[in-house]
Amino acid sequence: MHPPARTVALLLNVAHAFDHLFLLIFATAVAAIAADFGFQRWEDLMPYGVGAFLMFGLGSLPAGKLGDSWGRRPMMLLFFFGMGASALLVAATQSPWQLAGALALLGAFSAIYHPVGIPMLVQGSKTPGATIGVNGLSGNLGIAAAALTTGFLVQLAGWRAAFAVPGLLCIALGLLFARIVPAEAQPPSKRKAGQAVDLPPGALARVLVVMTVASAAGGLLFNLTTNGNGQFLAERLRGLVHDPATIGLLLAGVYALASVSQVVVGRLLDRVPLKRLQLGIVLCQAPLLAAASQAQGWWLYATLLGVMVLIFGAIPFTDAVIVRYVDDSLRSRVAGLRLTLSLGFSSAAVWALGPVVKSAGFATLFLVMAGISLFTAAALLAMPGEPARARA
Repeated sequence: MHPPARTVALLLNVAHAFDHLFLLIFATAVAAIAADFGFQRWEDLMPYGVGAFLMFGLGSLPAGKLGDSWGRRPMMLLFFFGMGASALLVAATQSPWQLAGALALLGAFSAIYHPVGIPMLVQGSKTPGATIGVNGLSGNLGIAAAALTTGFLVQLAGWRAAFAVPGLLCIALGLLFARIVPAEAQPPSKRKAGQAVDLPPGALARVLVVMTVASAAGGLLFNLTTNGNGQFLAERLRGLVHDPATIGLLLAGVYALASVSQVVVGRLLDRVPLKRLQLGIVLCQAPLLAAASQAQGWWLYATLLGVMVLIFGAIPFTDAVIVRYVDDSLRSRVAGLRLTLSLGFSSAAVWALGPVVKSAGFATLFLVMAGISLFTAAALLAMPGEPARARA
């Protein structure tokens, strides 16, 4: 007997939350880890985490290929058990280079979700935009959970517990997924073709190139903010907030509220042309990022909320393009290739974050991000218009 589709969707959405939660634990706990390993500044430890984000991108290509050819269910089981075991390994590390290696392994398993879990979620969906929006909300609630739970676990039990506790929960979730979700009759690559919108080869190539460029630029903004916001708030709220648990709570509030934007955008994707909607969101990012570069105190907190609403709101577009224009039998491979290119590039943000902040400060960083938003908007102008039947 097959489980209800909603049950499978719930498990896949929770998996998305875990994926993003694990990737942000290090950035949230970096000050505590740096102190434990004898670093004087958190910025000096930050480059050791780049391997996780590099593998998050590079691992997407083989993950997507295996998702289509081997099957999406077995790849999701590998995701749960691999992520959980890797997190336990991170918690056991005793040196910065051991930490870097364990985080890279964690990133390799985390790479499975996006090219495998999202195509598994939207296959057969009649409202893919809304489905992607709810899935995006789930992923970003994982980011909020990382800020909240990591801050409290670091304060109560130390940074190792911040990896070990969710690691054990992830393994338990994998056991539940194995019990509830049935085996696939055949892998996606052997299934009958679906109903993707047919575009001329030149137009489709242009769509995929613009999508990849916009995704890479959006990934830079996403990585720079989600990895740097904890220290950014600690700096700009100095004198108002003192302990990491409160910073984590404030940051979780920003992420939880901003996540709702993905549900709104997801519903609009089923009704409004992609290009017009995405261009409007990206153009609004630049002035808010510029304002955040100068704001202080609680005004900074309000401005940062607006920034994250727009950065999170731009995330669903890439998956919506793939669902609309790529057949289901190929989606994991196309998503994997796109993620390898865009996330492999945007992983440089994690490596550069500490040195840039140390030498130039957060004000310069946010002005650079405003420039990235304007570049993204220019790239989106090259996106071809949609056929009327695609919007219908």
